[in-house]
Amino acid sequence: MPRIIIVDDHALAREGLKAVLASSGLEIVGDVASGEEAVELVKETVPDLVLMDVRLGAGIDGLEATRRITALGFPTRVLMLTLHDLPAYAREALSAGAAGYVLKDTAIDDLRAAVDQVLAGQTAIPISLMNAVLREPNRDMETRYTTAILTAREMEVLDLVSQGMTNKEIARQLMISPATVKAHVERIIAKLGVADRTQAAVVATKQRSHTLP
Repeated sequence: MPRIIIVDDHALAREGLKAVLASSGLEIVGDVASGEEAVELVKETVPDLVLMDVRLGAGIDGLEATRRITALGFPTRVLMLTLHDLPAYAREALSAGAAGYVLKDTAIDDLRAAVDQVLAGQTAIPISLMNAVLREPNRDMETRYTTAILTAREMEVLDLVSQGMTNKEIARQLMISPATVKAHVERIIAKLGVADRTQAAVVATKQRSHTLP
């Protein structure tokens, strides 16, 4: 059973999320109100997923907490849940290592779907918001990252990663083993100098959009 931590500075919001997610067969291993508490709880419990609000009360915000959680090197994934539908926030969340970005006014079924996507190793972000993120200039990412250093096979794998495919799905598509896909993904992440497959997918999508006629 997937294990989840909820981070929100409003107690009522945490209780509502616990009820919704528990009814979906997920185990809530803790809920906290601050970014600092979130980082410590992740260290203690190593959950599968952290559902993280972007804006918190006193202390570090959800973006900084996500950076610190990602830096721990655990397999824990972070899904941002926020009121803010701003492309800049979404882009910063992905850069911080988040695997998804969902709005608080989303339907319950869509929230559950996003949680499932992130737990399956995919990226969850509304298409309209992702398009806005990709349209906004991000010179830092353009100058720091390039896919030109990847081999032809690595480019094939990265293209499928950017389509939201899991390692097993990529393995079936390319007729190679999941272990080989995993090795390719790890090399891609290392070569691009990004934190995870989500950021690698963002790089690929941005550069592909820039090469279109």
